[in-house]
Amino acid sequence: MFLPISLLFVGAVLVLNGLWMSGRISDREIVVINFATAAITATVAAVSLVRATTGDEIRSVALTLLFSATYLWMAVNRLNGADGRGLGWFSLFVSLSVLPQAFLALASAAKFIDIWLGICWLTWSGLWFMYFATLTMKKPVQDQTAVATLLSGVLTAWLPALFLMYGA
Repeated sequence: MFLPISLLFVGAVLVLNGLWMSGRISDREIVVINFATAAITATVAAVSLVRATTGDEIRSVALTLLFSATYLWMAVNRLNGADGRGLGWFSLFVSLSVLPQAFLALASAAKFIDIWLGICWLTWSGLWFMYFATLTMKKPVQDQTAVATLLSGVLTAWLPALFLMYGA
């Protein structure tokens, strides 16, 4: 029920963060969408937690909050001028934490949406690993990470949100 809301804002934040990483948006401007997405996804998670009755629903809340924390941390780093190493380590944690969800979704896929979600989790795991490589390991992959962020925003979040919202 809440998936399109979260996906829409995750799509926006990933697209805009990709543009920011490419130097097309300033540090201070990118803060707004990161705070907004952190707040919206955390609110969706809180409402979902109140309604949760199964372990699967609680796991979904936990995974959503990993995204919320990422965007909050990103916004704070842009305001305080941090170098991002801490966020990079957290990104490694996120990358590894979502892998079981990817494998679970793919192993138990009964419908196309299940396969798509499994592929999305794999994509997000890889993307967060790229953040770790860029921010903590200081690997020269920022340009590739920017493109991967933008494409992930469009393909794993924004377009799927539109399909879910408009029934396409």
